[in-house]
Amino acid sequence: FLRVELSDAKNLNIWLQENTLQFSAQGHGAKGDNEYMFSLEFLEPVRPERQVDIKVKKKVERWWDRLTLQEKNLFLAPDFDRWLDESDAERSCRELKKTGLKLEKHSETYLGLKKGYLFMYNLVQFLGFSWIFVNMTVRLFILGQDSFYDTFHTTADMMYFCQMMAVLEVINPLLGLVLYSHVTGRNVILFVIFGSLEEMQNQPAVFFVFYLWSSIEIFRYPFYMLACIGTEWKLLTWLRYSLWIPLYPLGLYLKVTVAVIQSLPIFDETRRFSLPLPAALIYLVLMFWVRPPHSNIHLFILSQHPQFHLF
Repeated sequence: FLRVELSDAKNLNIWLQENTLQFSAQGHGAKGDNEYMFSLEFLEPVRPERQVDIKVKKKVERWWDRLTLQEKNLFLAPDFDRWLDESDAERSCRELKKTGLKLEKHSETYLGLKKGYLFMYNLVQFLGFSWIFVNMTVRLFILGQDSFYDTFHTTADMMYFCQMMAVLEVINPLLGLVLYSHVTGRNVILFVIFGSLEEMQNQPAVFFVFYLWSSIEIFRYPFYMLACIGTEWKLLTWLRYSLWIPLYPLGLYLKVTVAVIQSLPIFDETRRFSLPLPAALIYLVLMFWVRPPHSNIHLFILSQHPQFHLF
């Protein structure tokens, strides 16, 4: 069964072959009043026979003694493959209604649980990032630039909590609750760079990164929270999508050019998260010349352990 969502269809052309189906018509669809066409190639051969099935829904669901107002029509005949007498029709109607009510009840229960879970998740995240934002703002007004240097020690626990909660944003799309997530980049900055390097925890970069993250989330999470209950505040919607325009590139700049670049010398000095390879293994892997196809470029390795020079 194939249904084409097209109203007021005109100039209908359907071409059915053993392996393909082609359709074209003029009508009102997703792109307004336009000409629509498509072609399908079936997985396996079909019978190239066509018939027209018309589904008519009764305005009031009850038994009809006959189909038409006129008692006899020479071109009409019963379809005995779908024949139901009055008792069968009533029983079938009751079963369909009963099944539909059960499915509707289960669907409403699932949607209620889904909306409740997403509402509470967004509410908790909103409260967490609001605490961070208010805490940092108050400390900035009281201490001035001195608050830049102890941001990590005063707000890291709450930021850890919010980002660990944000792992659910990876699970939620897998369960079909939401469509997408984005938490990986922040976790690298928070746990790997700020969390593992004590030298980075007193840097002003922590203040600016945390303040930027919280500024974004105090508008993003309430927007999703209200969406769970079918409510929209136009000002909140505007802030959620407008602040993102300047804050996203600014956040990228802070993460890459400030946090990551400042941490590279520390990682190089401490060798943290480094995996040294023995010289013998490198010799074994790179003992042959590497020649790219259709090129005269060669790779030479001159070893002066512990450094390797590539030419």
